Amino acid sequence: MPSTTVTVGSAVGLHARPATVISEAATALGVPVTLAADGGEPVDAGSALMIMTLGAEKGASITVESEDQAAVDQIAALVAQDLDAE
Repeated sequence: MPSTTVTVGSAVGLHARPATVISEAATALGVPVTLAADGGEPVDAGSALMIMTLGAEKGASITVESEDQAAVDQIAALVAQDLDAE
């Protein structure tokens, strides 16, 4: 299954705003996508609440996985962005 590991780019980590942006994008893709913190269990990327449970701060490594490579690429790009930047 395609996967990639990226570094969290948001200044305050994957809290409410970034988690919501990522979960909305993942849901819109229509394919299952998971996120996992280094050594942790994967969570559903379509759930902002589950993303926030990762406790991922800026600079943390997150593994994005899906059966669809395009979905992996899109969600990984969002995780790597500073979604708090204005």
